[in-house]
Amino acid sequence: MKKIPNEQRKKRGFSLLLSIILVFCVFGTVVFAVSRKITKEMSDSAIQNLSESLDLLESTIEAILRSEAEFQTLIAREIARVEDPEAYIRACEKNQTMSKMALILAGRTEGVSNTGDRFTEEGLDFSAGGTVMGLPVSRSYLNYMGTWSYTIKCPVERDGREIGTLYAEYIYDAIDRSLPDGFYNKQASLYIMDAESQRFVLKPKGMGRRSAGHLNLTDFYRANDIQDPGIRAEVDTCLEEGRNILFYHSIRDVQALNYMWSVNGGTVYLVGYVPVEAIQQEGRTVSQNILVVVASMLAAFFLCILLYYLNWRQQDRLRREQEAERKLHSQQLAEALQAAQIASESKTTFLSNMSHDIRTPMNAVLGFATLLALEAENPARVREYTKKIMASGQHLLSLINDILDVSKIESGKVVLNFEKFSLNDVVSSVDAIIQPMAKARGQAFHLEMTGVRHEYLVGDETRINQILINLLSNAVKYTPEGGAIWFRIIGLKQRSGQYEHIRIEVEDNGYGMTPEYLETIFDAFTRAENSTTNKVQGTGLGMAITKSIVELMGGTIEVYSEVDRGTLFRVDLELRIQEERADRRFWEQRGISRVLAVDGSPESREDIRVLMEDTGVRLDAVPGLEEALALLRDGGEWQLLLLDWETCGPAAAKGLREELPGDVPILLMAELDAPDVEKALELGRGGVLTKPFFVSALREKVEELWAEPGGEAGPEPGEMEDLKGLRFLAAEDNEINAEILAELLEIEGASCEIVENGRLALERFQRSEEGEFDAILMDVQMPVMSGHEAAKAIRSLEREDAGRIPIIAMTANAFAEDEKAALDAGMDAHVSKPLNMELLKKVIRQCTGRRGES
Repeated sequence: MKKIPNEQRKKRGFSLLLSIILVFCVFGTVVFAVSRKITKEMSDSAIQNLSESLDLLESTIEAILRSEAEFQTLIAREIARVEDPEAYIRACEKNQTMSKMALILAGRTEGVSNTGDRFTEEGLDFSAGGTVMGLPVSRSYLNYMGTWSYTIKCPVERDGREIGTLYAEYIYDAIDRSLPDGFYNKQASLYIMDAESQRFVLKPKGMGRRSAGHLNLTDFYRANDIQDPGIRAEVDTCLEEGRNILFYHSIRDVQALNYMWSVNGGTVYLVGYVPVEAIQQEGRTVSQNILVVVASMLAAFFLCILLYYLNWRQQDRLRREQEAERKLHSQQLAEALQAAQIASESKTTFLSNMSHDIRTPMNAVLGFATLLALEAENPARVREYTKKIMASGQHLLSLINDILDVSKIESGKVVLNFEKFSLNDVVSSVDAIIQPMAKARGQAFHLEMTGVRHEYLVGDETRINQILINLLSNAVKYTPEGGAIWFRIIGLKQRSGQYEHIRIEVEDNGYGMTPEYLETIFDAFTRAENSTTNKVQGTGLGMAITKSIVELMGGTIEVYSEVDRGTLFRVDLELRIQEERADRRFWEQRGISRVLAVDGSPESREDIRVLMEDTGVRLDAVPGLEEALALLRDGGEWQLLLLDWETCGPAAAKGLREELPGDVPILLMAELDAPDVEKALELGRGGVLTKPFFVSALREKVEELWAEPGGEAGPEPGEMEDLKGLRFLAAEDNEINAEILAELLEIEGASCEIVENGRLALERFQRSEEGEFDAILMDVQMPVMSGHEAAKAIRSLEREDAGRIPIIAMTANAFAEDEKAALDAGMDAHVSKPLNMELLKKVIRQCTGRRGES
């Protein structure tokens, strides 16, 4: 009993389905027929459009011919008015359309032309009968320049009497310039054919497909396989009668509509073809759109049938959907929990592993501080270690800024601080940090520089240091003990005279990286993990930050690596060259006009020569000891000798010392910690100049040598007394910072009165006499009144010096927005803490205007 209703229901459903399918089949047939009809109508319309386009081309060419005939008629009238027509013709110049003009006077068979030669009508055929505005047109021919041309002749009449005939030669290329660009989206072909000779006289450029092999109609037939005698006979008839013809024919297996279109009464024909698919493109598009609509309707219909047919299963489907929704919700909660755990672990890992990046420069600070205590009685070592401690401390400060600035880096809001800097400072800073790290692991650290033309550049020195430290510290970490690391600075070909194009390479022969890891190396919080390197600690942020900074500077970074073979990082940067030239006065004051350099490497000698170009010092460079001794014995006089330690060694240095006067210094150019380099100190006056060579490093060594007893000159007058005699008002609420500031200024010969907050600074300035203070040093975050408020209040005072006294912000707020806030408050400059005395002196000199920048 239960089967019958089910079977009936199935039969009714099947009948309904067949009925609906039948209806849609009928509907589809009607739509298909309509589509075919629309396609045919649009094809006919496209053929009509082709005819109209050819008519337009015909009109264009005929207009050109008429304009030429009108122009020639005007010239003929002008000739009729002049006394000497032949002189007039000789003076005529050619133009873009008319290549030649000639005149034969009545009663003569020979005339003159504007090309200077004699002219006859011989060779011109006017028998074809073509005319333009009643003027005969010759058959097409190749002129003396090898260009297809035609000639129009025009009578010259004076007082109703014909005094001669004017001939003008026109080139078909002039017609090309007036035709439109493109024909049926450049799918069609177009030629212009002389009807009498059936030669193709013009293949217009830009109109579509062209073939250099189509020289005449016969070639066109042969190339396009038009062999049907009926078609060719009909074409010949049309050519004779000057009619147009369109016919279908396959061109290279593509159905095409060929045409022969009459111009100027059949003297010239437009010949070519258009692929049928180009003509029917619009119709095909409409048909496709109709089919898409029909398919969409069918899809919607069958979807409705499916929903109707499955209606009885709706409750079960709803139950399954609810179950799936619950599972999806649970899965989403699990994924959210996992993401939160990963974020928490990443944060924990980042904070715990950041200690490595901080300990790297801290290791240099503590290590050199220990050496400083051991070498306290050695002034040269004290100065060297102090400089390296300062460099490491500055890098540590930049790391702290980076940690606080991570969110800005990730959001792309990092602002570069472009300042003038020296490559020597960058290399020395990096060397001071990386060299001890490599030495502790028994690694060889090689530093090379070649091809660099300018040492003084403009850029963000802190960010460049950050890039180098990230790359080099990774090289040390991921290179086993006893390995080697190469740090190269290479000068590339300049793209602009204002920019130095530099390539930085960091290479090691360490563990290397897998191809899979190379794809993610620049992602944040990623680090190479394997059985060899998993003991290496790191944040996984260094490479992501490095890539962001390089790209922000407009540079590129690439990495090449092979497992167990090593890694090469390559960074390309373009840095603006400082406009200031080298300080020649420095060398003149010390009497240095000639320097002799002994170096076995041609590249090194060239690098020294290029860097010394702007100093005004003459550099003589030789490859070895024998050449140097020969120059010395020939009477050469130098005030300084640069000696490459690898090229010469102790014995050579000693031999040169014996030949040189005792007061001429010898500087040995050697890598840091080169063996036996201490023997250089036994040569008398001299020292060690760490490679690579920099002019600024050479200046520092010269200053040290000339400052020693027996030196020829001391420091420049006033060089160490930049702040002597100045009096400052300082607002500083931290007692230790206040004490440091007072001591540093006292060492520089300046005095300082310190108050505890901005309110007291304002009141003290109000009580001061005009000119009592040379500048105000202002902390920003202070109780009672902040530095910004105090600066605004001082600037608003009515006393005359309130608007011009320099106010310098000294604060631990070191970001770009903090500097902007200080300037907006009326301050003249911003110096960040910890205090850099050289920077402070430079800023004070600039603000007070007392001395120029040294």
